[in-house]
Amino acid sequence: MIAVTFADLAFRARQFLIAVIGVGLVLAMALLLSGLAAGFRAEVVDTVGSVGGTTWFLSPSAEGRVSAFVALPELDALTVASEPGVTRAAPILVVPSQVVHVGRTVVTAVLFGVVPHRLGDPAVVAGHQIDGPDQVVADKTTHAPLDSRVVLGGRSYLVVGLVAHRTLTGGVPVLYMPLAAAQATAVGGRPIITAVVATGHPKVVPAGLVALPTSTVITDTLSELGAAAASIINLRWLMWAVSAAIVASMLYVAALERKQDFAVLKALGSSSRALFASLVLESVVVTLLAAALAELLVNLVAITVKQPVDITTGARAALPAIAVIVGMVASVSALRRVTGADPAAAFG
Repeated sequence: MIAVTFADLAFRARQFLIAVIGVGLVLAMALLLSGLAAGFRAEVVDTVGSVGGTTWFLSPSAEGRVSAFVALPELDALTVASEPGVTRAAPILVVPSQVVHVGRTVVTAVLFGVVPHRLGDPAVVAGHQIDGPDQVVADKTTHAPLDSRVVLGGRSYLVVGLVAHRTLTGGVPVLYMPLAAAQATAVGGRPIITAVVATGHPKVVPAGLVALPTSTVITDTLSELGAAAASIINLRWLMWAVSAAIVASMLYVAALERKQDFAVLKALGSSSRALFASLVLESVVVTLLAAALAELLVNLVAITVKQPVDITTGARAALPAIAVIVGMVASVSALRRVTGADPAAAFG
């Protein structure tokens, strides 16, 4: 029966090739959607984790979200630093949705005001860290070249360093600058911050603050994009359903064309179960080939997407298993044609 199955695949090669390409494109989109959903978490992990602290002190009103603009007095940083159990502490001002002029291009950025050479000052992949009041470090997605100038709040800043994978809220790049400059730009120069980042475990949390581990801050910040992630995951389910429909329609047409073949094989002693297994094998071969094609296509498509895409090893490993399940589900469309084949039809 295996020989018959592959002989039919060879005989209908063009039909099956079209199905492989169609399903491959759909599975590539499903894999890309998985990468987009995982990308939301990856960007928060990278950006929040790069700050370097183990504990974040935030206003209770921020609900653990770095991106929530809830003001704190800068003096809170000194209070936290003096607490027993805290080894280092630094203030940070996070300001979302700031308009930055990069040449003639307008870019929306998340502003991180940090104290140079303390927690929050990012490690750069090109150039150097912030050394002066009119310097910034930009994520590469701002497309601001090293040693160029950007304009923020009517003031020009020199790009002295570049970082990679430092974005928030679905791909919005982070722009790092000295805390005092960020305060002058965003809050009129007032001594305001939005968080204190520390290493160590304080024995007492200062009044008016909550102390959260970095892992909790990541989870709470990610919850802001929960609806977007859920929508993407639902679309991924739709892509799998579409791929099953493509394979099902192909098998149904093939079963119609092979009606006489089924009758002959039954007359020769083949059971309905064996014939159905042959169709299942055909569909699985098609979907596995489509999964291999999807692995190649998704790498090409991912580079065109502006949002962070994190196609995990687990998602790639799960794709063949999903393809097999899709193929088996699709095979049901031809079940009736197989079981309804009459051996007497083989004799005219």
